[in-house]
Amino acid sequence: MKTPIIKYNDKFLNSISWFMTVGGITLWPFIVLREKYANDKRLKKRAAKIVNHESIHIKQQQELLVLLFYILYFSEWLLKLPLYGKQAYYKISFEREAYDNDDDLNYLSTRKKYAWIKRIID
Repeated sequence: MKTPIIKYNDKFLNSISWFMTVGGITLWPFIVLREKYANDKRLKKRAAKIVNHESIHIKQQQELLVLLFYILYFSEWLLKLPLYGKQAYYKISFEREAYDNDDDLNYLSTRKKYAWIKRIID
């Protein structure tokens, strides 16, 4: 996978941080990160983990031709919201795959297509 397009924008991330503080988000084909990750060398490892997490989402989006990813993502969140409340976000299959593997910076080179599917049912 080629290097993702990374943008830094606290104002945008603050505007979408309704339920939780968002450190980064993938909006095809961009990864938007907090500005502190741009220059703070002490946060380099944390930034790499977030970029890896969001890069997993880019791969998921590619598999589902972007629009279907967002439809499934939102639908799964809505279905899990009554069961898990605020934790529903962490139960979304796409997030589970990304969180399970964001520490492994080589994950994308060995990842199987549609790896998120096995995580749909809790």
